[in-house]
Amino acid sequence: MKINMLSAVVLLLLATSCATNKTTYFENLDVDQLSGKLDVGNYELQIAPDDMLSITVSSVVPDAAAPYNLPAVSYSEPGKKELTTVPNLQVYTVSKDGYIYFPSVGRIHAAGLTRTELAEYIEDKIRPELKDPFVLVQFMNFKVVVLGEVKSPGQIPVQTERISILDAIGAAGDLTIYGERKNILLIREENGKRVFHHFDLTDKATFESPYFYLKQNDVVYVMPNRAQRNNSDYNQLASYRISVAGTVVSAISVLASLAIALFIR
Repeated sequence: MKINMLSAVVLLLLATSCATNKTTYFENLDVDQLSGKLDVGNYELQIAPDDMLSITVSSVVPDAAAPYNLPAVSYSEPGKKELTTVPNLQVYTVSKDGYIYFPSVGRIHAAGLTRTELAEYIEDKIRPELKDPFVLVQFMNFKVVVLGEVKSPGQIPVQTERISILDAIGAAGDLTIYGERKNILLIREENGKRVFHHFDLTDKATFESPYFYLKQNDVVYVMPNRAQRNNSDYNQLASYRISVAGTVVSAISVLASLAIALFIR
């Protein structure tokens, strides 16, 4: 009986010692109190220079809308007896000063507008010439990058116009056990300058941050926590010591060989 009791105590201690302390996200968030009260707002991404846009115009008279749409181009695959053509949708690239050139409308300052605002602007301009026009604007090169202590770092293409810091981290496989949840770095370019912002994923204030939703080409960097930094420093120091020790041993070996050779002579 005593042996069984002792075994149970040992197993309990082992289980306790092996348990890992997991950091909880948004520790100060009262779910019952705030459920449904966190307003995500009507966020829409603004168009920026270098954005690639698909703009499609349709109408109750399809043929009349054709002049307002870029023709689909094709390319041929070389090296085959029968060349295959693959249609490729053309896009509008926003210039460095924020403009695009649209058929029959001319230059449009698109930077700073949302997709909806640009579509409505074009509809108003072509409505006198086209019956019941409908314009669809889509982002074609929206992406963000997640680096650091995540399970799948890299570039993340965005299919919608709204991606949050949490969406991006989730798409990268979540943080590793070495990720610093209280210090997530966001790097963004605004008006030709880099802007840095830090997130604390244990704080509900993340939801209220103006940086909660990401923009084109944002970079999210998950810093290593103290344990990982210490481990990295230890490994570097250990590697240095091993390298020095190897050099010393090699030098001693050479000197010993020379001494033996001189002694034999």
